Amino acid sequence: MKLSKQGADFIKSFEGCRLEAYHGAADRPGLYTIGYGHTGKVQKGQKITQAEADRLFSNDVAPIEKQLTADVPNVSQHQFDALVSFCFNLGVSAYMGSTLRRKLKAGDMLGAAAEFPKWCRANGEVVAGLQRRRNAERAMFLQSGFVDLAVIMVIFMVMGIVLLINVGD
Repeated sequence: MKLSKQGADFIKSFEGCRLEAYHGAADRPGLYTIGYGHTGKVQKGQKITQAEADRLFSNDVAPIEKQLTADVPNVSQHQFDALVSFCFNLGVSAYMGSTLRRKLKAGDMLGAAAEFPKWCRANGEVVAGLQRRRNAERAMFLQSGFVDLAVIMVIFMVMGIVLLINVGD
């Protein structure tokens, strides 16, 4: 699968775009970030263009897409986008060892969704921005499932009403 445009816009809205390298308050010493959360081979004082930021973002997302497609091939686009956002922010290795992944692989979608908000700490402290992001990822992850469930429930209700009418005749 591939990250949708909506998924990419979602991630970019949380990451923000900085065209000059910076060191975040929660980053380990010597780690610099540029573009949309890119940290590979970034030097203090480095500057890039918007086109370079977009290219770095695509390059950073590609291995996440590949790993998730191999790991969970039967998820919806909304679920996939939420998982890519999660992995983009925390790293694929965090996802691979997570309870979120174990529940997802077991088919427990609601249980997996409930794991997103648990990942909102940096240096042991709850971070409001991470809480917002995890809650938004959870909502995105659940989006299609509840729509599908609602449609199925309506169909069963209609079928039940039709059966009751036919039984009464």
